[in-house]
Amino acid sequence: MKSYALLTVLFLFVGLTHDAAASQFKLESQQLSPGQQLVAAQVYNGFGCTGKNISPDLRWKGAPAGTKSFAVTVYDPDAPTGSGWWHWLIFNIPAKTNRLVENAGNPKAHLAPAGSIQSRTDFGAPGFGGACPPKGDPPHHYRFTVYALDTEKLPLDINAPGAMVGFYINSHKLAEASIIMTYKR
Repeated sequence: MKSYALLTVLFLFVGLTHDAAASQFKLESQQLSPGQQLVAAQVYNGFGCTGKNISPDLRWKGAPAGTKSFAVTVYDPDAPTGSGWWHWLIFNIPAKTNRLVENAGNPKAHLAPAGSIQSRTDFGAPGFGGACPPKGDPPHHYRFTVYALDTEKLPLDINAPGAMVGFYINSHKLAEASIIMTYKR
């Protein structure tokens, strides 16, 4: 009976320690104010939208011990697809990295960290694809999330779809931090 009590206390301690470490993990941006509407720079240029399609500057701090790499995603759960919409998937970001500069989501600009991979979004190509909800829809929510991972590399390439990237991220996630923005047109 004593061993069960000791085991229960140990599991509670480990769980609380993990939760405390995860709560220290923060995502920030000079261009994103949580809960606000995205600006033209982060709006897609296509599908009837006329934005600039520039990924924002993202910075994170407080990654938990054991972090070996990071992944960043941008996801719209409100897209009328039945499965949401992946706007950006970048992973295998080296553990020494703590930011993505503005426009890092443009593969042709070569601003993403060396060794990172940007895979195919629901727009059909790798790189950042900005907001572009259907006209007349209520505001969509865009979740910018950074994940601290317990592995240096996810075994995926630029053709990996969002669901597959999400599966591997969730299999290796130590912590996550998000900024949620909105957009309506």
